[in-house]
This record gives sequence, structure tokens and C-alpha cells, in this order.
Amino acid sequence: MKKVLVLCTGNSCRSQIAEGYLRYFAGDRAEIYSAGIETHGVNPKAIEIMKRDGIDISGHTSNNIDEYMDMDFDYVITVCDNAKESCPYFPINAVKLHYNFPDPAKAKGSDEEVMEQFREVREMIRKYAQNFVNENLKR
Repeated sequence: MKKVLVLCTGNSCRSQIAEGYLRYFAGDRAEIYSAGIETHGVNPKAIEIMKRDGIDISGHTSNNIDEYMDMDFDYVITVCDNAKESCPYFPINAVKLHYNFPDPAKAKGSDEEVMEQFREVREMIRKYAQNFVNENLKR
């Protein structure tokens, strides 16, 4: 079974959303993990925006990259430039992929406007995750 690690700065929004969608689309074809260079806790707005799409990430935890240093991953996906630049060296042969998604945690405005930005980023990550699974985790 393939192992996929999604990395972001704080493992609170983008990587959590990606983990949720990758688990959903991959099913039993892969083990999906997410981590951060730091841990900021799972953002409540990320939990809410995923809930609106029928995916429950409320049980996810915010993990530090150090927890996975001994694991052998097939894919490491960085979802922000900071994680790509700050990611520690992995002594593995994983395929490294990168996409810099906007950070919805930095959204400004009314609650409605902030949630709209979370929704937009969620949709970008949803498409990315679905394409990743279709291209890399074929049955």
C-alpha cells in the first residue's frame, strides 16, 4: 500500500483539508498522513468547511514532521512554499510534489467572507487531491 505525507507550515488548514480529501478519494489504496514544520492545532474553520462537503476531519491531529522521520513514504506533497523551503531532508526515495495553495487562515473580512475564502481553497485542494489519486493511485 502506498504511503502519502502532506506537509504544510502548521498542519492546521491546507494539509488537514488535503489529508481529508486524499483519504476520501484514495480509500484503501493508500495510507495518508499530514504534518507540519510546526503544530498549530486543527483549525476549526477547516473542520467546518470540510463538514459542509460531508467530510469529517474533526478527529485529525496536528502532527510535527519529526514524528514521521523514520517512515518510508512513496509521496511527499508540500502544500505551501514555506513547508517546501523549510522541509527537513528526508532520506527516502519519495516522489516530492508541490503546490502552493493560498492560506485561508490569513483570510480577512466578515465571517461569511472568511468562510468563502476557506471554501475556495477547499475546492482547489479537492481538485488537486482527486487528480493526484487518479494519476498516482490507480487500482
